[in-house]
Formats: sequence, structure tokens, C-alpha cells
Amino acid sequence: MRYLVIEQFVQGARPVYERAADSGRMLPPGLEYVDSWVDESLERCFQLMETEDPALIDSWIGGWSDLVRFEVVPLISSDEAAGRALGN
Repeated sequence: MRYLVIEQFVQGARPVYERAADSGRMLPPGLEYVDSWVDESLERCFQLMETEDPALIDSWIGGWSDLVRFEVVPLISSDEAAGRALGN
């Protein structure tokens, strides 16, 4: 399953990037980083993640929650959304 993770940097982007440079993404096994984008103001990051175990997202968030506020949005494909909307 894919998840859009919206991160709001609490203390700005610098501490987040410093920790990432020192420790990497700190992903638990089974949680896969796909890609990410940052807004031009360097206040938010939008990450696409994949996992079959959503509890792994909570575990990963624990290592960053002092620097980042998180919103996690489970995603489905456009085809699946169309099927659900149309009752297929």
C-alpha cells in the first residue's frame, strides 16, 4: 500500500536535513521510500512511502517527531478509486 506522508518542519528544514545527513532516513525494514518533494518555502515535505504494514510508519515517525509534525494519507490508484466510485 502507498502512503502520502506530509511533513511539517517544526524547527525549520535545517535540523531535519542535518539528522538525515547523519543518520539517513531511519526507515525500519519493510517501509520503503519511493520519492519526495519539498515546497519552495522549505516548510513541508511530501513523501511517497510503501509498506504492507502501516505500523512501520508509526515506528518511523517516532524517530522524527521532535522535528516534524506528520499527516499520513493512505492512497489508492486512480483505477481503484474509479471502481469504488462506480461500484465495480
